[in-house]
Amino acid sequence: MFLDRDGVINRATERDGKPYPPRFIADFEILPEVPAACKKLKAAGFLLVVATNQPDVGRGMLDQATVEKIHAHMIKELPIDRVEVCYHPGQGLSHCDCRKPQPGMLLRAARELNADLAQCWMVGDRWRDVDAGHAAGCKTIFIDRGYSEELKQKPDFRAKNLLEAAEIILSSGK
Repeated sequence: MFLDRDGVINRATERDGKPYPPRFIADFEILPEVPAACKKLKAAGFLLVVATNQPDVGRGMLDQATVEKIHAHMIKELPIDRVEVCYHPGQGLSHCDCRKPQPGMLLRAARELNADLAQCWMVGDRWRDVDAGHAAGCKTIFIDRGYSEELKQKPDFRAKNLLEAAEIILSSGK
């Protein structure tokens, strides 16, 4: 099970119809439904892997140590098994296989955790998440936060939040 971070696990700051990550650990707010969703998925036997682009680090706008502190806090609060991060700046400034929509983070985690990607899910709130999930061979769930960007590929399912996504996953069978 792959989960995007900002907008899925925690509240993203929205500006001009686009989501942005928290800049400080004090701004990191786990969404209210997330603990219950994670608990249900863990009880059903799912590994929970957060796969997140954090390009502001590569762009020099955010300190990597801050992101790592946020992740340590997130892991302390939630039953997350692993966090995969792409710090590359994107915007034509870097080319890597890990920055979503590329599937590199998902492929690496699946290989190291011995997970069958055809049995995995990617849950995200942006087109990059859906595309990365499809590219990795996962089923996808799009959490529609109403951002002003269009999906490029159709997700397998849509949900209003992670708890609803968890219910979809659990009702689909493992």
